[in-house]
Amino acid sequence: MDLHDYKDVAENYDLYLDVMYREHDNYEGFKDFYLDLAREYGAGGVIDIACGTGAVLLHLAANGVDIDGSDLSEAMCDVAREKAAKLGLDLTIFPANMTDLHAPRKYSLAIIARSGFMHLLTPEDQRAALMRIRECLADGGILTLNTFAPFPPIQASQMRSTPDDYEFRLEYVNRDGHRERIYNAITYDPATQVMHGNWKFETLDDAGNVIAERIRPLAMRQTYAQELRYLLELCGFEVLARYGDYYRSEEDTGRYVWVLRKK
Repeated sequence: MDLHDYKDVAENYDLYLDVMYREHDNYEGFKDFYLDLAREYGAGGVIDIACGTGAVLLHLAANGVDIDGSDLSEAMCDVAREKAAKLGLDLTIFPANMTDLHAPRKYSLAIIARSGFMHLLTPEDQRAALMRIRECLADGGILTLNTFAPFPPIQASQMRSTPDDYEFRLEYVNRDGHRERIYNAITYDPATQVMHGNWKFETLDDAGNVIAERIRPLAMRQTYAQELRYLLELCGFEVLARYGDYYRSEEDTGRYVWVLRKK
């Protein structure tokens, strides 16, 4: 299992992300970026793949976009459905692995928001996902996804780390009203380009004592830009744009937002 498959993580996901990205947000502007894409390319329907708890899905739906959502995690889908219902939105949200995606219809735009694509841990899984998504797109359909390129200084540090080398990440208040601290431990395998890690959640009482602890695993693969270009060509996509952020910067930041067309 992965971090996002756990019910406790899904239920608290929005709460701790709000704290995590309060000061430094690698995904700043992403909701409006996807809304602009949907207005440009989404007339034939949009699918939000790896939709999580619905940050993009609900934003686009609330702005009149015809959109469905899917996620590997049933727990994440449950939270997204609950949030949609509270907003009065009747949406199709279904569990699916993007490597074996069978959608209820064709779409003119597919979105893999934030780092969803990076949870595919092998080139084989990446190719399988791209081919399945291609089948779900109408002729000339658009796919957008995000990747982070490997960054050698961080890689070197992570290669020296162990799964128990925890560093404090943040403190937030969970849905039960308890303070929780999150710690990360991340290692990196240069042969596979995969980051393996654990997230440790410590629940505190009113006096600050730890009253519960749980460990949740997380793994993500970093992909070089040129590597992905070859893979996209192999899978029948052409690159329309590669941005350095969600404001369409042309700067090579190592954080890439790809806009792709089905050939």
